[in-house]
Amino acid sequence: MPPVIANEAGSRAEAEVRWRPSRHARRLLTLAAAGLLLATITRRPELAGLAGPALLLLGAARPARAPRIGVRVRLTATRLYEGEIAAVDVAVDDDGSDVRWVLHAGRGIEPASASAVGGATARFLFTVPRWGRRQVGSVALVLHDRWRLAEGRITVKLPSVDCYPHPAVQRTRVVLSRLPNRLGEHPARVPGEGAEFTGVREYVPGDRQRAINWPASTRRGRLQVNTFAAERSQDVVLLVDATSDVGPPGSSALDLGLRGAAGAARAYLDARDRVGVITYQWGGARWLAPSLGRRQVYKIIDAMLATDAGWARGAVFSRLPRAALPPGALVVAFSPLLDQRFVEALRDMRERGFPLIVVDVLNTEPPARYSFHDWAARRIWRMEQQAIRFSLRELGVPVVHWDGESPLDLPLAPYTRRPLVVRR
Repeated sequence: MPPVIANEAGSRAEAEVRWRPSRHARRLLTLAAAGLLLATITRRPELAGLAGPALLLLGAARPARAPRIGVRVRLTATRLYEGEIAAVDVAVDDDGSDVRWVLHAGRGIEPASASAVGGATARFLFTVPRWGRRQVGSVALVLHDRWRLAEGRITVKLPSVDCYPHPAVQRTRVVLSRLPNRLGEHPARVPGEGAEFTGVREYVPGDRQRAINWPASTRRGRLQVNTFAAERSQDVVLLVDATSDVGPPGSSALDLGLRGAAGAARAYLDARDRVGVITYQWGGARWLAPSLGRRQVYKIIDAMLATDAGWARGAVFSRLPRAALPPGALVVAFSPLLDQRFVEALRDMRERGFPLIVVDVLNTEPPARYSFHDWAARRIWRMEQQAIRFSLRELGVPVVHWDGESPLDLPLAPYTRRPLVVRR
């Protein structure tokens, strides 16, 4: 019988139950057959009495068995972050049958525990250790009638869940020295109606009276008014390099890149910046245009979940639509800097005048071996990596290293304490 598939959380499906003799019924049948066989071989009729109770129970107990039964499946959460605990609730229409539940976890799913397993309902707890779209698995139901002489089996496929990368901690933000004329929360260099005090100037007709600085006016003998910095917002584009994924699963370069991009998206969207994402991966680039709002966080993470690490011959990365990379946008790249095409794309963006910061997420090296050739190859590889980072710094692109465990504020501290000045 094909399994019942529950496509949505909280869905209900009708499942066909195919009954068959249970293990207990087969034991009774074996006992009855053995008694009759012994009675026939030994020609002793009293041995046939051993088969009487078993045959009587098998023949008399014929309760009504439902050919179909309703199954309800509900997930407590269809979206969760790495390491969070979720639960799946499974229930069947109570028809007096004895139910036994077995959870078969899918790939990438770790069962945490089972609670209230037994009866018509069951709850299974599970966690997802790594990001991605995961199939929870299936639940096998074994039904027994009142006399446990017949059993029916049903397999229910559980819905899938979206596991988001655990966002990195980032409380500070990199702010450009030149901000577009758009309302936001970053203090700009031009005066405006902000909250950050910048100085005092002489009163001119048209200034608001509540902005008058009376202590300064008393000292200078002329009316003085307070000036404030205008508050502006900026466009931020997050670049995630999925062309090469190296390192152990769970702390690989792609894992760190996605976690860092998720944390940066939260930080900049909280400051009312427009944030978008570009993912370089197998076959080219995928992008999501910058936008505002809390919903944009989930759009960005959903776009990053579709990443597929790999390499494609002839993929072009430098040609992107204007909507994906607005002029003057701050570009924050998360990359191990192993793919030369991605490095060339970074250089092309810098030459076109985009302010750029690269977060190096490479935390592994080639294995150390004792042969001279392996040692020489390892040394050449290190020199190539140093040359790549040096060439980017020569173009004015800051390159910071992030270990994936500490907050992003630590490597970005030199660029978050003051506005980032971009020289063309």
